[in-house]
Order: sequence, then structure tokens, then C-alpha cells
Amino acid sequence: MRYLTFALTKGRLAKKTMDLFRRVGITCQEMEDPDSRKLIFTNEELGLRFFLAKGPDVPTYVEYGAADIGIVGKDTIMEEQRKLYEVMDLGFGKCRMCVCGPASAQELLRHQELIRVATKYPNIAKDYFYNKKHQTVEIIKLNGSIELAPIVGLSEVIVDIVETGTTLRENGLSVLEEICPLSARVVVNQVSMRMENERITGLLKELKKALE
Repeated sequence: MRYLTFALTKGRLAKKTMDLFRRVGITCQEMEDPDSRKLIFTNEELGLRFFLAKGPDVPTYVEYGAADIGIVGKDTIMEEQRKLYEVMDLGFGKCRMCVCGPASAQELLRHQELIRVATKYPNIAKDYFYNKKHQTVEIIKLNGSIELAPIVGLSEVIVDIVETGTTLRENGLSVLEEICPLSARVVVNQVSMRMENERITGLLKELKKALE
């Protein structure tokens, strides 16, 4: 039996995923060790392998078949635009992708003015402003604290993930428009879906049951 390989997003998402897997009887002893330096964890009995990756890399591993299945945030799927199947919403890691800024920027959005948008998610921002709003904007990619951009005058608004909105409020910013809701999703490699269909659909059924 060949291994089914899972790419999990490092951090909270991986922890929540393994909690869910435990409920359907999928465990991985090796992953329980907090001091482990291992990169790949195996459950020989079930023929499963797991590895942890940075969010943006998970869809890449899945598209190229280095992983059969990935667990990753919807934001990453939208941003990375990889060829894969998104098969299930796990319902945890809930947040929203939003356009945020100072209240004064509301008018600029309403009148579709040419503004600058700072974001870690240039593809999502582009798709939203160009294809949904038909508004021409200049998109500036940043990697760090996006909230800084409108405060120091780099951009009028930002496109970012909002969980509670506390950071925004503390910096005098607020949600001006919501782009879409986000949560953790299961993605599957296109070839694996054909070759391992029974195993994968069986697993998805189990997960669905556990979530209900």
C-alpha cells in the first residue's frame, strides 16, 4: 500500500487538524513529541505520512504531487492559484478577508478613485478590485505589519485578514468592505483524486461525520 501524504500548515492549523484526525482514529505518535527534529512523520499501520509546511507552500506541494492532501487556509488557496481540488471546508480557523482603512477612505472606495492598496495578498486584491469592483488601483505588496501602510501614508487602504479587528481599532482603522469569509480547507492533488479515490473519499466521509 502506498503512503497517503498530507501537507499540514504549520502552527495552529496543524494542531487543530490533528485534533480532528484523532477523532476519526488517525493518530501520529511521532508528531506528539514537541522536541522532534523530524520533517516527515509516519503512521506505518495506516500507511499515512505527514509533514508540516508554511501556508503558502502547501498548495504547491499538493499541485506537484509531493503531497496527496493538504490542509490550508482559503486565503492561501485564493492567493496561490494552484491547480488542485478544494474538496472540503473544515470550518475552523474562521476569519474574513477585508478591505480596511481609516474612515476617510470610505469615500475613495465609493467613488472608485485611483488609490493605493497595500497587502500580503496581491492576487486576491487584484481580483477583488479589478474583476469584482472594476476599480483601477495600484497594489503594493508588503510582508510585514500591513496596518502600518495607511498610517504612514504608503497606501489609502489595505487588504488583509481580519479575525477580531482589535489590531485595526488600536490603529484607528476599520473594515470598509468584506471580500470573503475564510476558514481551513482540504485540498487534493488532481492525480491522487483519481488514483486513490476510494481512500480519499473514505477519509473525507469520516471527517465530515466528525465535524457534524
